[in-house]
Amino acid sequence: MLVVIGILFKILVVVGITQGAVAYMILLERKVAAYAQDRIGPNRAGSEFGLPFGLLQPLADGAKMILKEDVIPGYVNKPLFILAPAISIIAAMIGFAVIPFGPVGKSAPSGVNFQIAPGVDIGIVYVFAIGSLAVYGVILGGWASNNKYSFLGGLRSSAQLISYEIPLGMSILGMVLLSGSLDLNQIINYQDGHGLWLNNWLGLPAWGVFVQPIGCLLFVVSAFAETNRLPFDLPEAEQELVGGYHTEYSAMKFGMFFLGEYLHVITVSYLTVVLFFGGWDAPFLSQDQLGWFTGLLKALVMLAKVGLMIFFMMWVRWTLPRFRYDQLMDLAWKALIPLALVNLVASAAFLQWLRG
Repeated sequence: MLVVIGILFKILVVVGITQGAVAYMILLERKVAAYAQDRIGPNRAGSEFGLPFGLLQPLADGAKMILKEDVIPGYVNKPLFILAPAISIIAAMIGFAVIPFGPVGKSAPSGVNFQIAPGVDIGIVYVFAIGSLAVYGVILGGWASNNKYSFLGGLRSSAQLISYEIPLGMSILGMVLLSGSLDLNQIINYQDGHGLWLNNWLGLPAWGVFVQPIGCLLFVVSAFAETNRLPFDLPEAEQELVGGYHTEYSAMKFGMFFLGEYLHVITVSYLTVVLFFGGWDAPFLSQDQLGWFTGLLKALVMLAKVGLMIFFMMWVRWTLPRFRYDQLMDLAWKALIPLALVNLVASAAFLQWLRG
């Protein structure tokens, strides 16, 4: 019974924190956009209470979404129209079940696991399987809207996600070979417990970005496409498709699509940190150090890395122009997939040579 209560408590904490994080991620993105465009950004909401930087702007946006009239056009397929945003947000949320937010197992303080479902041996496969379900929400939303722009957005999204899931999945196989596990915790432990030494004096941690730089690059590029972020936001390209698959959505249904996209950004950022930036590993923290303070410090280290990754994704959005659709597909099939194959074969051959 206590185990069930503990799991439910962790679920409530993760859901609450991620929902709140999404609200303030939107404020952060608007501030990043303003900085990139030499503007100020939101700075009014909350000033009447003495709060700076528009800190109440997310609450105002959320209230607007909830109170706004929910319009359902008469020509849509109503059941699927309502189901689509629910699929998007549910698929984004349940992926957090196996994400380690801090030390787990032997690296964690006694009796504490910073993970909802620890011990899942195929955690990375689970995340990819759940993440691929989000495309169903986009496709259903585009088709059920009975709108040519929405339908084109849904078609684009399905083709884009199918294409980029291949290099996304192949890019992690190098780290899987090195760590010998599909468990996200084991991958972190491998990076935490190994190092790279050049001429016996220059030490680097065995983070994925150092031992699998090509895999890291492929993963990050594919992750941008998977989350429909610029420069890969073709499914909702405003200049071409009005709003893409969510053209006909309003009020909280549109907000659910929006929320699902940002939750996916958080998931991808955590995966990037876990696979290629050492997770909770930090040069000043020993793998053998245990205790509440050290465990919390490791969780904060991981959170800081995730925050930097999220900021990087926002920075790229306001830096690079959108790809043309044929360029988007050419990049996946003619560049990323062949490069992922070469990286996989080279990694396997090198690992066999080391063990040989």
